[in-house]
Amino acid sequence: MTAQREKQPRASLRPTSVVDSVYDNIYEQLMSLTIAPGARIPIDVLARDLNVSQTPIREALSRLEREGLVQKAHLIGYSAAPQLDRKQFEDLFNFRLLIEPEGARLAALNMTPASLNHIEEIAADMAHGATPVDRTSRYSRFARTDAQFHDEILRIAGNEVIRSTLFNQHVHLHLFRLMFHSRVTQEALEEHEDLMAAFREGDANAAEAAMRKHIERSRDRLMLAFE
Repeated sequence: MTAQREKQPRASLRPTSVVDSVYDNIYEQLMSLTIAPGARIPIDVLARDLNVSQTPIREALSRLEREGLVQKAHLIGYSAAPQLDRKQFEDLFNFRLLIEPEGARLAALNMTPASLNHIEEIAADMAHGATPVDRTSRYSRFARTDAQFHDEILRIAGNEVIRSTLFNQHVHLHLFRLMFHSRVTQEALEEHEDLMAAFREGDANAAEAAMRKHIERSRDRLMLAFE
């Protein structure tokens, strides 16, 4: 297995920085499908490719396992999580349509200047932030920030049961693995702006409608992965 981008840690880096670098590298390979769904992830090969010991590889894989991107089997080791199948995909979007439009409505009602500023920063980071030049890194980073954007809306909404339930599904990471395409990011940005406009106006009904439209269009875009 060859790393998409080699990130050789300098000797001066703290161990936590090495783990973060290794984590980022493996995460990008998983999101871009350089490591194919279901493929075994040999620790010794990764350690050799990334020029690190096996310890940061194990720590990074443990983090990715908690996010549902890799799986660990007894006597077999780590492998990339399988892709969502069509039934899982449809169930996930039906679930999102039940809770996220209502979350956006509540967020609009609860929005404070500080909350709005924070979510504006996240939205700007997706659209205009200092994104990596490499397409794989850019796409992988967008997936992570998109998850943060949606999580922040549910945090502002104030229902921790809804928020934690969706967060624990790691929805956005799994969905972005279905289609490595710029259309997914560009159209999402446009829909996010409609949502932000509703938040700026404090219009709860418009926020609910914008979130519903965003999720429905996201479903339609990603459904192409099954055709």
